[in-house]
Amino acid sequence: MPSDDICNVWQSQGSGKAPLTLEELRKKGEKFRSTIVRRNFWEYLAAGAMAPLFGYWAWVTPVPSMRVGNALVVGGLLYMAYQLHRRAAASDAPAELAWNACVAFQRAQLERQRDALAGVWKWYLGPLVPGLAVVTAAPCIDAWRHSIVGGMLSSISVGIVALVLWLVGRVNQKAAAAIQRQIDELE
Repeated sequence: MPSDDICNVWQSQGSGKAPLTLEELRKKGEKFRSTIVRRNFWEYLAAGAMAPLFGYWAWVTPVPSMRVGNALVVGGLLYMAYQLHRRAAASDAPAELAWNACVAFQRAQLERQRDALAGVWKWYLGPLVPGLAVVTAAPCIDAWRHSIVGGMLSSISVGIVALVLWLVGRVNQKAAAAIQRQIDELE
């Protein structure tokens, strides 16, 4: 083969990414794990702070529908925290994994988090919807009985709650897509 042909072949190959070393893969895995631990900590903290608050409102509110709504929110928060632990708790990588086993472990962890985030409406937001619907709709219905302006203003709270739930779902879908890109990079 003439030297020009060899040079052309060599130059046309492109520069692919060098594969990760075992140490880089472990560091990347540990960084991902610490992100999951931190995320779950804040989720548990929020649920732990909100459940007693909604429980208190369920106890002291004189309106029966509001009592039920607040109690449903408490149940939804507890279920959500349980499912978060069950579906998305961080796992420690065994220290002596070889490169292939380390890649497989990292991939399994990424897939687990991706699947948890992709199904957030089933186990995270969905259980909160009944209670939040009652808690926001009951005052709205009462406000409509008294005045159109009050009803319209109260309806805004229903819209805000729906918007927040939709945004949380959307953020989680985007996070699942980002994790899928990380999985694709491992290939």
